[in-house]
Amino acid sequence: MSLERPVHDWCQSHPLIADLVALRPTSWFNPRCAPSAEALGDVPLTAQDVREASERLQRFAPFIQSAFSETTASAGIIESPLLPLPALQAVLRAEHQLPEAGALWLKADNLLPISGSIKARGGIYEVLKHAEDLALAGGLLQPGDDYAKLDSEAARAFFAQYSIAVGSTGNLGLSIGIMSARLGFKATVHMSADARQWKKDRLRAHGVEVREYSADYSVAVEQGRKEAEADPRCHFVDDENSRNLFLGYAVAAERLQRQMIEQGVAVDAEHPLFVYLPCGVGGGPGGVAFGLKLVFGDAVHCLFAEPTHSPCMFLGVYTGLHDEVSVYDVGIDNQTAADGLAVGRPSGFVGRAMQRLIDGYYTVDDATLYRLLAQMQACEGYELEPSALAGVPGMVQVLHETQGYRQRLGLDEARMQRATHLVWGTGGSMVPRAEMDAYLAKGRIVLAGQ
Repeated sequence: MSLERPVHDWCQSHPLIADLVALRPTSWFNPRCAPSAEALGDVPLTAQDVREASERLQRFAPFIQSAFSETTASAGIIESPLLPLPALQAVLRAEHQLPEAGALWLKADNLLPISGSIKARGGIYEVLKHAEDLALAGGLLQPGDDYAKLDSEAARAFFAQYSIAVGSTGNLGLSIGIMSARLGFKATVHMSADARQWKKDRLRAHGVEVREYSADYSVAVEQGRKEAEADPRCHFVDDENSRNLFLGYAVAAERLQRQMIEQGVAVDAEHPLFVYLPCGVGGGPGGVAFGLKLVFGDAVHCLFAEPTHSPCMFLGVYTGLHDEVSVYDVGIDNQTAADGLAVGRPSGFVGRAMQRLIDGYYTVDDATLYRLLAQMQACEGYELEPSALAGVPGMVQVLHETQGYRQRLGLDEARMQRATHLVWGTGGSMVPRAEMDAYLAKGRIVLAGQ
């Protein structure tokens, strides 16, 4: 579906579309954002659903620890550290003449075990949920069993009767494929043209079938869904609409709350928390934001970050058309170095469910992503892939906003002085050394040319 009227007309009624079309970094603070007690009712899921997801992951911890030795230290819980970014914050403050307000942190999902990205949350959770359903129905598991028994030849023979498929730009495919294959499922990942070769190679090394497409993410998803529908024993992981993916991401919030308590970081009305989430189709950031709103209520403020060439969620929510509009409809090419965010059409489920819970949206260009990648490594020693740096400019957007956003929410100077700014670092630890070095070299060139 298209915009149904000329882009010029839309630019008259929605002026920021002109900036999006011109590929200018743009921000929009959502005037429809509502108190969480009211807006959480838009989401067809509850706190109890998130608790059940958390409990399911706890049940699977013995299996995960047995199957993936890198999770031994965490006893089979897939989690990432919370890291301060004082040196990077000082650089951003100097570059952008920011006030000395609050503290900048990194939620380092780039260090998540097994697949090295935020997708290890939702993607792995959905595979485990499906495996549990099959195992209980087939008598392989009984309530109360030690799930470590699933790391066995008998369990793998059972799951080999079934298959799992997904369409992906890369990171979701890694999470789904690696966990599915380890359990014994026949796994197929339908990958779009922008997916990195190393991700395809890694999947194949795990015994996953990779189908490659010369088109973008939407086509890979459509083809994957079509093939899965023809096989009653195939479960298709629908990144655009899956509630299980969404719930797997949402579990992150309760864990973040514990980490913040351990670090002595207060989050309440007087100590606001701003969270900056890179956004592709929307499932990952939407699920995390939902969980955060359940835990912190109106004390947390979530913003989605997208590439200038792929602002699908921004466009969908701003126009109110959600998944009925694509970036292609306004002449944007969806070509970006942030391959994990290269999505032309957003999740309608996430856009509609979360449209009153997300405070704002902003876009960032590829050159800035590369520059920030180099600055992150130089300042803090952390290496992230380009898409994972999209959250870093969020603090600048909030502190420089001129749309009346902070005034509308009562975020006065005193509260901003006590604020916490959290960048969600979505991936990067599994990027091959040569590729990371190439990213860093590009970033340093951008820095030198400033």
